[in-house]
Amino acid sequence: MTRENSFHGLCRELGRIAKSFREGVAEVDPSWEKLDFFSSYETSYSLTLAYPDDILIESARKMGITVEGREKIAIVREMLEKSVPVVRADHEPD
Repeated sequence: MTRENSFHGLCRELGRIAKSFREGVAEVDPSWEKLDFFSSYETSYSLTLAYPDDILIESARKMGITVEGREKIAIVREMLEKSVPVVRADHEPD
């Protein structure tokens, strides 16, 4: 096998991988995007139940979030809303 044949074979395989990836992405059910992460404690487990309370409360306070009298799920939701920039369709990022 020559170097040229090896290169063409590699390119062919990369093309197959890319095609397979695109097909896989197309098969993903778009309804997962509609799933509300904070709809229950089960869906938000990684942040609301598994995250240590003291670290969560300290992090929220550092972000200027009121924690007294609130459920963890509400605190985590606000933390996420404050930390993720909102992208508007009518505005291009800087």
